[in-house]
Amino acid sequence: MHAVMRSYSGKGARSLFEILENRKSEVEDIMRSIEGFVSYTIVHTDAGGFTLSVFQDNEGTAESVRKASEWVNKNAADTDVSPPAVSEGTVGLHIT
Repeated sequence: MHAVMRSYSGKGARSLFEILENRKSEVEDIMRSIEGFVSYTIVHTDAGGFTLSVFQDNEGTAESVRKASEWVNKNAADTDVSPPAVSEGTVGLHIT
């Protein structure tokens, strides 16, 4: 499995996460449409928050980064959120 974390900060980050949560079904449909989907999580932090996406392989995480960027640009561009810091890698342990 492969995971990618997109960490958002800046003055618009909280607004972005509110939009994501208010449009849960749309976000879920996008993530589930990507081949190899395993899980998607939103985590709030003091600086804003991050998303964690897990897929069966690197192709899935790469596609999720592309689709997330498109979605934010289309649906939350007015939040003034900074581009996310992206970290990705192979999953060593995944418990559900």
